[in-house]
Amino acid sequence: MNRSGIFCHYDFYRAARVRCCFLIFTFLTSFNVLGQDVSSIRGTVRSSKGEILSGVTVQVKGSKYITQTDREGVYLINPVPLNITLSFSRLGYKTITLELGLLASRENVQDVELNPEVQSLDEINITEKFSGSNFKIMETEKFSAYPSTSGSFESLIKNMPGVSANNELSSQYSVRGGNFDENLLYLNDIEIFRPLSVSKGQQESLGFVNPDMATSVRFSAGGFEARYGDKLSSVLDVRYSRPDSLSLEASASFLGTSVTLKVPFKSSYILAGVRNKKNQDLLERQNLAGNYKSKFSDYQLLYKQDITPRFNLSLFGNYNKGELDVVPGQRETEFGTSDEVLKLFVNYDGVETTKFESAMGAVTFAYNFSNTSSVKWISSLTGINESENTDLLGWYTFDERAGLGPKKGGNRLGQGSQYDFVNNRLKTLVYNSELRIYKQYRKSFLEMGVRVQRDRIRDKVEEYIGLDSTAYSRPPSASWTYSDIITEQNEINIGRINGFFQNTFSVSPYITFAAGVRANFNSFTDELLISPRLSFMYYPDNNDGLLLRFSAGAYSQAPYYRELRNFNGSLNPNSRSQHSYQLLSGLDRKFDGLGTRLKFTSEIYYKFLTRLTPYKTEDLKVRYFSDQLSKGYAAGVDLSLSGNFAKELESTFRLSFMKTEEDIKDDWYIIPGATGMPNTIIEPGYLRRPSDQRVNLGILFQDRLLQNPTYKVHLNLLFASSLPTGPPGSQRYEDVFKIPAYKRVDIGFSKDFADPDSKRIAPFVKKYFQSLSAHAEIFNLLNNKNTASYLWLKDVSTVQYAVPNYLTFRKFNFRIIAKLKTR
Repeated sequence: MNRSGIFCHYDFYRAARVRCCFLIFTFLTSFNVLGQDVSSIRGTVRSSKGEILSGVTVQVKGSKYITQTDREGVYLINPVPLNITLSFSRLGYKTITLELGLLASRENVQDVELNPEVQSLDEINITEKFSGSNFKIMETEKFSAYPSTSGSFESLIKNMPGVSANNELSSQYSVRGGNFDENLLYLNDIEIFRPLSVSKGQQESLGFVNPDMATSVRFSAGGFEARYGDKLSSVLDVRYSRPDSLSLEASASFLGTSVTLKVPFKSSYILAGVRNKKNQDLLERQNLAGNYKSKFSDYQLLYKQDITPRFNLSLFGNYNKGELDVVPGQRETEFGTSDEVLKLFVNYDGVETTKFESAMGAVTFAYNFSNTSSVKWISSLTGINESENTDLLGWYTFDERAGLGPKKGGNRLGQGSQYDFVNNRLKTLVYNSELRIYKQYRKSFLEMGVRVQRDRIRDKVEEYIGLDSTAYSRPPSASWTYSDIITEQNEINIGRINGFFQNTFSVSPYITFAAGVRANFNSFTDELLISPRLSFMYYPDNNDGLLLRFSAGAYSQAPYYRELRNFNGSLNPNSRSQHSYQLLSGLDRKFDGLGTRLKFTSEIYYKFLTRLTPYKTEDLKVRYFSDQLSKGYAAGVDLSLSGNFAKELESTFRLSFMKTEEDIKDDWYIIPGATGMPNTIIEPGYLRRPSDQRVNLGILFQDRLLQNPTYKVHLNLLFASSLPTGPPGSQRYEDVFKIPAYKRVDIGFSKDFADPDSKRIAPFVKKYFQSLSAHAEIFNLLNNKNTASYLWLKDVSTVQYAVPNYLTFRKFNFRIIAKLKTR
């Protein structure tokens, strides 16, 4: 039963690489740039909260010199007169004007901070942000106060409109009916790739984003522009950029530690971060008792050097490792109703081990040809090694009791033994190189890019399940039967090339368009995918309190690897890309109410899912029916209201409604007829997709104590309605069961001992710390039993039962966060 599928496309990759190198050489040699000893000025523009601001118009008054800050908030004007008046303006922020006297024959640096247009309400400091697109700005500093079980910044995304999640141990999320594989992640325009084999939240390492290193984070739940890649659902755009000053920050808790160092130099800077997580204390409170040993680590380093005033080099490295060893002891699970209580008891002998290790490196060259044109060359290499090992024997009894009382009688529904064996290895190597070109005009901004990529994936799968109804023998013996046997080895090499062109332009002070197109080709499916996209933003009467948005576009997703693999481990050589057409309309409104400045955001969307690959979700593992095709739709509305009800503390309330279904091509099943009657053929039609979570509610509320405002409370509430599910390996139409609604409340209390509002600050704290805060947190405050997945068992009458695998219970955590003074 050992089969091997090998798909190699070396000729494509070699030809694409030659063409890309020729394009780069031709482009760079077409410019004859002579260095001249002239006056110039450059700098970085940030908001009052330290966030970088792109799209800020920088103009020399009384002259033709004008430019805009790039995506890292940097501007450059060269040459300029020695005595100038500079103005900095951006929608939603106050315009400032500076009169400067520059030094001749050298580069002058002038960093700028813009303050938002604010209205003073009881002297509460309001921070207003507007993004002229379908992106929402996420405040990285909010994460430090956010009570999070996973310790990953991505858990904060679960409070964003359109996002669904039902596992607090995981940093993965689904967006508007999509699955975990449909989300893009970028760091400084570098696409990030993550492990594929994670099947449970407890196995998952730290998320990629280090919030202490991030300068800005933007998230789009759909309708994103052509500059972003080829996935169906969402984009998380992260920026690490130059710090204002030397900074050292550290945190420690019962669940992990982190240290971040930021060092700016005259023409360079370094960002370094180390994070560690151990969650065995959290896992030992689950319904599976045993010995848990976990270790998760993440190391990141960014170095950027300005080689000349126009040319800079950036190096980024990341190493992420996760390891979990579980020696199960006993499991005791009660479920059912108050009148009929079912109880599963299992004794285990064996061990489960999972290891995930990823390393990546990236280099970026950026060159400014003038104030209005620049080029960027990005190359990255990512290697991921994943292994799963299970050698586990369990003896179980399955009983029924008549009610909850201790003296209630019961019946034995079944007993037996189950042996699980897994020995899987997955190795991934991804190399890509991309050239991006930018050109700024007076009323428009052009972007274009082309990227070549090669994926090499080696997969070895060996797993099976053994069952013994006697519960007394060990395998192998005559009483054991085996199922779900998979023995496969796959190796694929895929060449990819994609590119985009986008123009963002203003037709009036009130109307802005972003129009572009993407092209994508991969050697596995031999498909050329063209995806036009258009976004429209309208500010009525130039009123920054109201923004109307509309987006329409085509989105395609070529198969990566999981989409190619069937349930039996074999690859489908006839796999095709997934397609969708998406429409989105949004309204953002800022107004005064409830004693503060409020922001209301609403979006309504519809996705025509014209070609899909059906899948099932077993906990976090996404398993595709790669030999099937379907069509479907996703439709919904997202509502959000946010405001600062306490000084410098933003609270957010969001509510989402969504429905997504699919119709699998040529699926049917037979219902046998009664004696002498014909069988009935049933065509299921449209089915609920595995991500069909109809209602999502999220509340992140923050407040201060009236008598002592340095004490703060942070409340996070999540509700997500039920999800469809079914036995593993079954067809999609058999997913008629439901995972119950996810209900969770986390609460945290914090105190900053270096808060300027404190009545008294200890001299030691005042001398050495910029901030020193203590956080006491209670996870799962109401101790709800949330279900991650099910264990499926049959009794002596072959009736099948779904035994819930519960998530974490109530847990206390304590954290200390310190930011040292460096001056």
